[in-house]
Amino acid sequence: MTITDYVTITVFAFLILAIGLSFSKTSGKDMKSFFAAGGAVPWWINSLSLFMGFVSAGTFVVWGAIAYSSGWVSITIQWTMSVAGFLVGMFIAPRWHKTKSLTAAEFISNRLGDNIQKTYSYLYLAIMVFMTGVYLYSVARILEVSAGIPLSVCILALGIMVIAYTTFGGLWAVVVTDVLQFVILSAAAIIVVPLSFERVGGVTEFINSIPEQGFLNLSNHEYTWSFLIGFGLYNFFYLSGQWGFVQRFTSVSKPRDAKKVGYLFGILYLIFPVIWMLPPMIYRSINPELIGLQDEGAYLMMCKDVLPAGMLGLILISLILASNSSLQGVLNISAGVITNDLFKHLYPNSSEKKLMIVAKLSNVFFGLVMIILALFIPLMGGAKEVVLSIAALTGGPMYMPIIWSLFSKRQNGSTTLGATIISFVITLSLKFLVPLISGFLLSRASEMVVGVAVPFLVITVFEIWLRLRKNSKTDYERFQAYQEEIIIQQANSKGQEVKEDNNGNNRGKQMIGLGIFATGLIMAVLGLLTKTGQVEVLSVSSILLLIGGLIYYKTTQKSLHDKIQKRT
Repeated sequence: MTITDYVTITVFAFLILAIGLSFSKTSGKDMKSFFAAGGAVPWWINSLSLFMGFVSAGTFVVWGAIAYSSGWVSITIQWTMSVAGFLVGMFIAPRWHKTKSLTAAEFISNRLGDNIQKTYSYLYLAIMVFMTGVYLYSVARILEVSAGIPLSVCILALGIMVIAYTTFGGLWAVVVTDVLQFVILSAAAIIVVPLSFERVGGVTEFINSIPEQGFLNLSNHEYTWSFLIGFGLYNFFYLSGQWGFVQRFTSVSKPRDAKKVGYLFGILYLIFPVIWMLPPMIYRSINPELIGLQDEGAYLMMCKDVLPAGMLGLILISLILASNSSLQGVLNISAGVITNDLFKHLYPNSSEKKLMIVAKLSNVFFGLVMIILALFIPLMGGAKEVVLSIAALTGGPMYMPIIWSLFSKRQNGSTTLGATIISFVITLSLKFLVPLISGFLLSRASEMVVGVAVPFLVITVFEIWLRLRKNSKTDYERFQAYQEEIIIQQANSKGQEVKEDNNGNNRGKQMIGLGIFATGLIMAVLGLLTKTGQVEVLSVSSILLLIGGLIYYKTTQKSLHDKIQKRT
């Protein structure tokens, strides 16, 4: 990398850090502002944040490795996320909003009981610390490939950066920086595609140089249709029930806005996998010699091959920030579990000030655990093996029974948690115990199918049993009473909350506009300094300058108007 690349990385890193920390005063005053951004984030901001919560350097390391080795199937795998987004928007997102709960853990507590919620909290935290370790490892791996910095140093530096602005900025910092990271990543990734095709000699030459039959097929012998269906179902339950994603459905103002969050997510995941996966697929034609874990760096190697000075730094920082988005979302919700759903239950009379101290200390703690786990990912077989194994074994058992309780009036805490525990025992036994006894190994497709089918069958059996014994629905009736109480409370405080929500929305949009404009300005400078891809870079930068300027101008005018009205 050149000096220009390092300067680009530094400037963008400070830009995002400054914007995230700018919310330290407004987002740290109470639990609702820190963990739910006041409860009325614009739906499109939450949808972009949800999308970026799914995107990380792992997207380009894990799926990029599959794109390099197997081709188009890497895009098909990600299209299952698009289908999941549409289904969640249609059926699940508005249901979560109607629970009137701040977090998924709060819903479990109110619907199934405090003890059940605590057990689920521990299970959730155990799973998610592994995932954050994968995210951090992936982005550090990309930085190592590009800059030659030792992997351990990359993990430590990036981990500290994420801890800083998540701890002090709260959910508004998360969603606003998510939108900016979406803009930066999209702008950078779009530029890479035409330059990659130009490097290989055009689309026709790429097709002619495809290394093997089936490279452009929708599935292959390893990632079969049964795997794709299973993975699609996993994504549906993961997107429906992952606690960090649930916040994106509950922190908008209306159920129909929660639907829109899911729909836009689906649209984005229909388009962007094609843009992301073409460069590593093209790189296979240029350099077919990568072996082992080397294919994890295929995307960045393509970028290094085609991007001029400065632009490599842009794509690198965009991948770093995309991973940080996933990390900060998990840290925020994990701190919420510890503070709002564990500590607050143990010490119900704690002041808001004490709760905020616990929340920020929890962020730091989980950040340090994330760093430690990231250092051990290479010993576990690399990011791809860890991601797919965790997905197959934990997604269905962890989230499906809880989602079922959103709709079922008969499920109670014992049956819901029982379904999760039984499913975990079965899937883990099939993965680890059965191979030791019989030597039988589940294929990748079988893992995914088993991970979804087992919890579905278990919870179905419980549902039938509860109907036959005519369960009294006590837990559900208690939850209905809680919802009615919350509706009354919200109605009494609606005027003040609307005023605070408008202030938060204006501030968030204003910072988004400023960040997009600054991104366009930096890209314009890079475009003027380079000769390769200058038209592409300057075209994208002009669009960003226009969009950012309009957003900033309109939100600033609205803020001034609101201040004048307040004085009069």
